[in-house]
Amino acid sequence: MSSKNRSLADRATRPLLLVLSGPSGVGKDAVLGRMRERKYPLEYIITVTTRHRRAGEKDGRDYHFISGQKFRAMVKAGELLEWAEVYGNGYGVPRAPVKQALDSGRDTVVKVDIQGAATFKKILPQAVFIFLMPPSRDELILRLKNRHTESAVDLDRRTRTAESELEQVSFFDYVVYSRRDEIDRAVSDIGAIITAEKCRVNRPEISL
Repeated sequence: MSSKNRSLADRATRPLLLVLSGPSGVGKDAVLGRMRERKYPLEYIITVTTRHRRAGEKDGRDYHFISGQKFRAMVKAGELLEWAEVYGNGYGVPRAPVKQALDSGRDTVVKVDIQGAATFKKILPQAVFIFLMPPSRDELILRLKNRHTESAVDLDRRTRTAESELEQVSFFDYVVYSRRDEIDRAVSDIGAIITAEKCRVNRPEISL
């Protein structure tokens, strides 16, 4: 094999870091859950949060639910790759599992809000940024209301924030639509993105 072909082969085996984002209520958890069910060979990084666990959520599967004191200690120790306070709660992506996965050559996906995606863009611009988009503003608002997890004040705040977040789509590399009852379609679209990125000739290497 020529040195040029070896270089292309090396690039094809470089791990991907997928950053999945989108407005609150768009269905990020549902999409990632279906990807796990369909056995996509990815390392799924679990975010830490200080917010209370919602009905049906499981610690260590949906989030790592931690105290505010522990969260602040992780921030101070530099254990979070990115972190932010969202709607009065702390959210962060732990650095160690991301580094471990990438160093081991495993494709990795992290779920963050729009603010977190902006931070990732600054520190790891080589990542692949995917925006999960609702079919319409009205559909997104309906999903937020149907969750029944927020007070009227919180729902209004999330709705206003979501509207501004929808305007950030041009910041991302790809957009995937999250339509009602079509989770598999969104998952297949993300799978197509992974395939396309694996075929890129000039895909940069990611390291932490």
